[in-house]
Amino acid sequence: MNEIQSVQNPTIRRLKALKDKKAREEAHEMLVEGEKLMREAAQLKLPVSDALFDADMADRFADLARDMERAGARVYAVPRRLLEVVCDTKTPQGACAAFGLPSFFDMEHAPERLVALDGVQDPGNVGTIWRTADAAGVGGLLMSAACADPFSPKVQRAAMGSGFRVPVSMTDDLPAMLTALKARGYSVVASSLHGAPFYENAPHGGRFALVIGNEARGVSEAVMEVADVRLKLPMRGGAESLNAAVAAGIMMYELTRD
Repeated sequence: MNEIQSVQNPTIRRLKALKDKKAREEAHEMLVEGEKLMREAAQLKLPVSDALFDADMADRFADLARDMERAGARVYAVPRRLLEVVCDTKTPQGACAAFGLPSFFDMEHAPERLVALDGVQDPGNVGTIWRTADAAGVGGLLMSAACADPFSPKVQRAAMGSGFRVPVSMTDDLPAMLTALKARGYSVVASSLHGAPFYENAPHGGRFALVIGNEARGVSEAVMEVADVRLKLPMRGGAESLNAAVAAGIMMYELTRD
């Protein structure tokens, strides 16, 4: 295992740059932090280029370092201060690596169960919805360009590995994409505070795209016009609405119920 000591080292500078969306897009890579996520990314055969390990934790990460080398990574031992420079977390977990971005799914072969995010901007919400989609059996995420970057470290931490398993597709024109899905037999279900009661009107069976809107503004009017049905969850107490990720989770589980 080679060592790096300088913050000016080209590898350190390149991995640090992956905090930025433009750099991720240009390199077609993302930074994956922590042993669990690194192992999940490697298990799913995402290509890996460079891996950094805390020099003071070399024994703990010896097996992981060997696995990263076998997967094709250049492996380096670094002082913790360099991990703090590279990583997005304030307290790095002692290991990180640059992995290739997962492929976007082809809309011609879209999964039969989708959740569509219309301007969901909080990275924690995007990642949590992604993870819940994985758990509920929803096959893919369709995201408008106004959403948080799906490959940012915050999103991927919240997704807890589901971002490597459940494919995603991005679009600059979500209404047009949903219209195309409708033509192929998908039901477009939009969450709305002014919609019909969810449990009495939720469709079951068949293809669907569940649309979750922006945290503050909800589903955009252009997307709402495409929806086959607008539904709201019951608010039985004093709260006026639910967090976007919580609402998405409840609806996904209900829509996938046999």
